[in-house]
Amino acid sequence: MTGSSTLPPPSPMIPAAEQVAERYPFSLRLLHWSRAVIVFGMLGAGWVMTSLDDAVPMKYGVLYPTHKSFGLLVLCLVVVQITIRLRTNLPPPALAIDPWEGKLSKLVHAVMYLLLVAVPLMGYAMSSSYSHSDGVTFFGIPVAELLPKDDARFTVFQSVHKVLAYTLLAFVVLHVAGVVKHRYFDRQQGSDVLPRML
Repeated sequence: MTGSSTLPPPSPMIPAAEQVAERYPFSLRLLHWSRAVIVFGMLGAGWVMTSLDDAVPMKYGVLYPTHKSFGLLVLCLVVVQITIRLRTNLPPPALAIDPWEGKLSKLVHAVMYLLLVAVPLMGYAMSSSYSHSDGVTFFGIPVAELLPKDDARFTVFQSVHKVLAYTLLAFVVLHVAGVVKHRYFDRQQGSDVLPRML
């Protein structure tokens, strides 16, 4: 044989089902799940404590101070999470998801982040403006009350806080429904987005 040319071996093709989804950084995954647990607890505690009679000692002695502390904690976690997201290369969008679903997902995430900032701020505004408030504390540490005492404004802040909290709950349900849809009902390979956050 005067010579022969060798062809390179074919590139291995990995089925999409066997590919590991690119995950978010550990810091964002930890913040996501920590915040999720706290938010669900906050929503439940808020409903319980507003349903209790004022004569129940733990309502103002335990539940309200704890609710305020975790509300401020959520605000801090969200600020840290947004900062990390802005400074980190995030995984690309899942290719198997339809474009309209990708746009809806971005909108839902943006609104949730906005609400996760606005709801605690409205809670702080309530406590800061209420003339009979016991003050704002962060797990026992006093936090400065920056707003003047004004019960009329307190009533407005209270209504806004409640409406935004229920709006946040609605968007959380929509977010979870999207994850369930992509994991259990979509037929396309690579549409499951949950492993990216595990």
